Amino acid sequence: MPRKKNPQPTAGGDVIQATIGDHASQVAVGKDIRQQQNSSGMQVTQADLEQVRALFDELKKQVEQQAPPDKKAAALERVDELQQEVTSPKPEPTTFAYVKNWFGKNAPALLGSVTSLVVNPLVGKVVEAASNVAAEAIRRQFGSS
Repeated sequence: MPRKKNPQPTAGGDVIQATIGDHASQVAVGKDIRQQQNSSGMQVTQADLEQVRALFDELKKQVEQQAPPDKKAAALERVDELQQEVTSPKPEPTTFAYVKNWFGKNAPALLGSVTSLVVNPLVGKVVEAASNVAAEAIRRQFGSS
């Protein structure tokens, strides 16, 4: 198969080509590009994680006491999903939204407790240390600053 010739710039124009590999990130192609990568630099300690676990244990107690009997098992499953997502290396904001919506529809009396946990500064720190993008999406979803 004949090899394609590289395009040549026309008068006054540029030709820019790039081949980007499968695992590339922070890629920019063009002229006069400036990139800045921000990192939260937050460090989550073992003590932070223990406090987050304690917050979830408290929420589980509230679910045990306040959830409608026919929704209790499912509510506890949603709390477990939320806990797993908070401590995930790549938190997925859609899980937070799903859990919020589930409680709003199925156990609205507990929605305030779920929201309070998600917007807790310590939970925010853990999520943000893993992903600034996820933390920002969750702040928008839950209306916290």
